[in-house]
Amino acid sequence: MMRNSTATVKPFLTVNNCQQAVEFYIAAFEAIETKRFEMPDKKLSSVVEIEDAEFYVGDEELQNGNLSPYLNLNSPVRIILNSRNADKLFEKALKLGAIEICPITNEHDWRIDKLQDPFGHIWEIWYIL
Repeated sequence: MMRNSTATVKPFLTVNNCQQAVEFYIAAFEAIETKRFEMPDKKLSSVVEIEDAEFYVGDEELQNGNLSPYLNLNSPVRIILNSRNADKLFEKALKLGAIEICPITNEHDWRIDKLQDPFGHIWEIWYIL
């Protein structure tokens, strides 16, 4: 069955400080902030891209049940970033405060590592060999 679809999935990362999180993603993952929305109570929501992969980052909104892993103390979702610069991005993220979960290793036909960013989100950074 052929499907002709334009569906995409884009994560929305809730954080305890959107401004700092966007600055971290720019510095660690060479991201670009493409849009910024200022919300009440000095909260932000941003659209960010890493090598054309788009995702959203926004401040917590307790009244709407949007909590960061920082407050939840757990992140049930892993973000997979597939990049030719996997090793470089992993090392930069660690230098900027990310916590290593799994060092860079070769598995099957890819290189993979895993870290937790300073805002509680888990990232797997891959490079397919």
